[in-house]
Amino acid sequence: MKLKRHRGLTEQAATAAVDHACRMLRLPTIRAQFPEPAEAAARDQMSYRGFLAELLMAECDDRVRRRSERRIKAAQFPWEKALRAFSFDANPNIDPAVVHTLATCEWGKKGLPLCLIGDSGTGKSHLLITLGTEAAMAGFHVRYTLATKLVNELAEAADEEILTKTIARYGHIDLLCIDELGYMELDRRGAELLFQVLTEREEKNSVAIASTESFGGWTRTFTDPRLCAAIVDRLTFGGNIIETGTESYRLASTRAAQAQDSFTN
Repeated sequence: MKLKRHRGLTEQAATAAVDHACRMLRLPTIRAQFPEPAEAAARDQMSYRGFLAELLMAECDDRVRRRSERRIKAAQFPWEKALRAFSFDANPNIDPAVVHTLATCEWGKKGLPLCLIGDSGTGKSHLLITLGTEAAMAGFHVRYTLATKLVNELAEAADEEILTKTIARYGHIDLLCIDELGYMELDRRGAELLFQVLTEREEKNSVAIASTESFGGWTRTFTDPRLCAAIVDRLTFGGNIIETGTESYRLASTRAAQAQDSFTN
């Protein structure tokens, strides 16, 4: 289909032509925003090239934003956690400089692991989701999952004889975020399945984990000492380890709120 070009279009006809062309070319941002920058361009006597550049940059910026939103949604994070919302003052164990360096995602580009170790309420899941979100915004294909959920999925895949396909799918994800590792004991089969995923990803794509157990206590999660040692090796070699401590931020916040209520009353 060839569109006829017409000179001297009325404003109404020109607007309709822009709308039609944007629909055909799938340029929703230009279509939605065109009238306002067009008026600004006429008022500021902007050049044709400048006006075109403004429109195209707006479309590109919006596409980057929409892609980031799709990647964040596809990651299946349980909550929205932004880096700016993390309170470093509430947990002095966590170095802001280290976290902001990790937020650049250079470790993800190198396929290095990240371990967040600490008691419940110390911010490790918040950081896991935050750094995963930063990676998704940077263009990484990210997936968040609970350790038990991942192991159950792998066990079901093994029973349905699609384990190889499932492990390969997890192997291709740029950053795999595994939360709540150490909450529940894994039998040998579960530990072996998780080990297969980690081996598939080793030195290719990053794994980030959050665990309530220090590495010395992982033998309670992975009851086979050899397998436990191999998993620890996969998750620590060349990577970053952040210890978030033992004092719960949530508990401290609750106590502070209760103390404030008592003082007010």
